[in-house]
Amino acid sequence: MTNKTASSRVRFAPSPTGRAHLGAARTALYNYLFARQLGGEFILRIEDTDQKRFVEGAEEELMAGLRWLGIEWDEGPDIGGPCAPYRQSERKEIYQKYAQQLIDDGYAYPCFCAAQRLAEVRNQQMKNKQNPRYDGTCRDLSIEEANRRIADGEKHVVRFKMPREGSTTITDVVRGEITVEHTQLDDTILVKSDGLAVYHLAAMVDDHLMGITHVIRGSEWLPSFPLHGRIYAAFGWEMPEFVHLSVFLKPSGKGKMSKREAAEAIKDGHSIFVQDLRDLGYLPEAVVNWIALMGWSYDDRSEFFTLADLVNKFSLERLNPSPAAIDFTRFDHFNGLHIRALADSDLAELLKPFLAAAGIVADDTTLLRIAPLVKERLVTLDDIVDWAAFFFKENVNPLPEDLVAKKLDAAQSAQVARRAFSILSGLPNAALETTEEPLRQLVAEMELKPGQVFGVLRAAVTGQKVSPPLFESMEIIGREMVLERVQHAAELLEELAATAASEG
Repeated sequence: MTNKTASSRVRFAPSPTGRAHLGAARTALYNYLFARQLGGEFILRIEDTDQKRFVEGAEEELMAGLRWLGIEWDEGPDIGGPCAPYRQSERKEIYQKYAQQLIDDGYAYPCFCAAQRLAEVRNQQMKNKQNPRYDGTCRDLSIEEANRRIADGEKHVVRFKMPREGSTTITDVVRGEITVEHTQLDDTILVKSDGLAVYHLAAMVDDHLMGITHVIRGSEWLPSFPLHGRIYAAFGWEMPEFVHLSVFLKPSGKGKMSKREAAEAIKDGHSIFVQDLRDLGYLPEAVVNWIALMGWSYDDRSEFFTLADLVNKFSLERLNPSPAAIDFTRFDHFNGLHIRALADSDLAELLKPFLAAAGIVADDTTLLRIAPLVKERLVTLDDIVDWAAFFFKENVNPLPEDLVAKKLDAAQSAQVARRAFSILSGLPNAALETTEEPLRQLVAEMELKPGQVFGVLRAAVTGQKVSPPLFESMEIIGREMVLERVQHAAELLEELAATAASEG
């Protein structure tokens, strides 16, 4: 590393061409962590020069997603800053000025070739098993002829004049030196025919003008890295440190996630899109923890990190350039860890919207009592509906067969329910310290196993075979409602026993 870290300025520069996904979130996170650790600035810049791919609302979704993750920026399109504007579509004249400078200095040239001719040349090169590249038709036009054709209104682009001989060596902080022969590089377009600069020019100009010291970006830019090095050299500018992150692979580890696979993932309660993860009941702390460890590690043991932990411990040197498979099982694990790290009051507040979305009105007092019972069991926040909806219902409707205890028939299970009802009706309340001992005595008296008696009661009181701890749940539900539900369960079991007897 260089001494540039003393006054680090980094940027996250997404294109608003689609939904904010995990790869973008990780790039933003690493930039943010690096800046915060060194007391530098983190800049959000919107690279929207590709207007054909612009998606309405993408910028807003991106910003909302970053803020949900706890990633705040020091300069950006919504808050301004000394290097404004921060949308590339608003910086067209700046790029044109620098494109002209490259032309004047002999590092770029106007190209008037029609798209059809270029396609024909490229097809012929591929037939000849050559590397497809621009054939240089306009490369050696005189400035006078080029200016005349421009003045006549002839449509043109601006191309970078790549050296024909030699090689370029550039350095990636994680990957080391990369050397590419110039014969492998093309005269890439820098400015399109509509006058808008493409990434290769716009990003380099912006990074220089905004004083960016470290460019931490996705590995999709590695093939363009030598070009970017040549552009910096053409301007005579000092290059920032460059870091190209590992690529994300689908869970199988084979290739990137496709749109179809992303659609399939959400059916299983998973997604690669940040906004979806919030809606699916994942905590932002868990997302941050998970994506931080997809391409970086602190040591071989540590796995639980808060954002503050990561600010303290993150380092570029421990980044891993190897591809990282998206592991949703591990994500669920992290979400569970972070749910259990929440205070009960905070968890209760987070659970409330998910119950409301299911049409369940949950009062704060009851929800606060439920939170510690479900905390160990939740994988995502929306699991609360399956675990706790019965607390807020007037009635539950267990399936009669779910009320039948293991190795007992309906009549025997009905007897368990009746005996339990008799005991509970004689108690002053449904508090744990009131109900547990008498019901455990019932287990012994009936010479049954606890799972048999409590299984009948669990299904009766909650309407489901799996629930939070039974005695604590009964205490929250209250004596009267518990009695009503056990009575109803006994009746269901007796009806089931009668039906079985008549059929037998």
